[in-house]
Amino acid sequence: MRFLPLGAILDRYLATVFLRIFFASLIWATALFAIVEFFDRVGTFLETGTPLGTALRYFFFKIPLSISRVIGFATLFSTLFCLGLLARNHEITAMRASGLPVQRIALPLVVLSLGICLVTFAWNEAVVPIFTQRAQTIYKTEVKSQKPQSLFGTRDIWIRGEGSFINVDQYDIKAGTLEGIKIFQLNRDFTLKGMVEIPSAEWRDGKWQAHAATEWNFLPDGSLAKQAVTVAPPISETPEDLKLLTREPEEFTFFDLQKQIADMKAKGIDATAYEVDLQVKLAVPFIAPLVVLIAVPFALKRRLSSGLALSFGMAMLIAFAYWVLSAFCFSLGYSGALSPVVAAWVPNAIFALIGLYLFTAET
Repeated sequence: MRFLPLGAILDRYLATVFLRIFFASLIWATALFAIVEFFDRVGTFLETGTPLGTALRYFFFKIPLSISRVIGFATLFSTLFCLGLLARNHEITAMRASGLPVQRIALPLVVLSLGICLVTFAWNEAVVPIFTQRAQTIYKTEVKSQKPQSLFGTRDIWIRGEGSFINVDQYDIKAGTLEGIKIFQLNRDFTLKGMVEIPSAEWRDGKWQAHAATEWNFLPDGSLAKQAVTVAPPISETPEDLKLLTREPEEFTFFDLQKQIADMKAKGIDATAYEVDLQVKLAVPFIAPLVVLIAVPFALKRRLSSGLALSFGMAMLIAFAYWVLSAFCFSLGYSGALSPVVAAWVPNAIFALIGLYLFTAET
């Protein structure tokens, strides 16, 4: 029995129980997340007089992102509750009496968690960006009544000004600065009259301010004249307005984000924050197998009962520990204190070491 081949009747039974609990917990966890999202947005909806149909469409398109964010918790809770239920019914005792070690009993759950990991990555790439973009468009244009001024091919922002078009390479939400500002000045017939380049600008005293700029003007003979000037960007949008023109990492696929980072580096813009987001896209799907490695020892070796409250409490405790650790590491990555790879993968590495130690400590 110790060398029971994978796919035996016992494995199929464990997989069936786990998946039944997993899909049920995924549904109610997603619903709970949607309720939290609703209370977070309800003030804005009431303030702007958003129609009920618009609000419902917004929440509908947010569902895939909600599922993505709770799938790790659903996997964790399902593992704890599934094995706790089997332990209470003395089924785990029967398996152990037949010579099966803990590792072999949990093997089908580990395999399923690896499958969940792959599905999560595919889900985040194929479904989440499309639905999240649509949800953000509804929020920006229908709820906040923001005109779609931004060109969403990259993170560039295009704004139409008075007799000009303004291009911003990047808006750094955390620092509140604009990087790579170009003001294309137009004649009445929309031909290019000149251009002003502003390396960066920051929001101070209720307006955008810049230290230096370079102005290019077309002379009558067709040549270009260049001069250093001090000019503030003619941008009326506030930082809150510009947040509506930027794209969230969830709106990008992995390869889109790679392209965005390459574009920013080619323009000489610091892309550290987006490199962290890129690594996070790879690291986050691995939450599923990691939490299974953590949950199995608690559910089997610590002899947890099948109580719903106890399983939920233990899942919340482990999930909170992972969230605190990952948030701390990600913030260090965004600030440049840690490299993007280290910042994104350290939480997984720590949980993997803890999980492997607990998983292999006993037989």
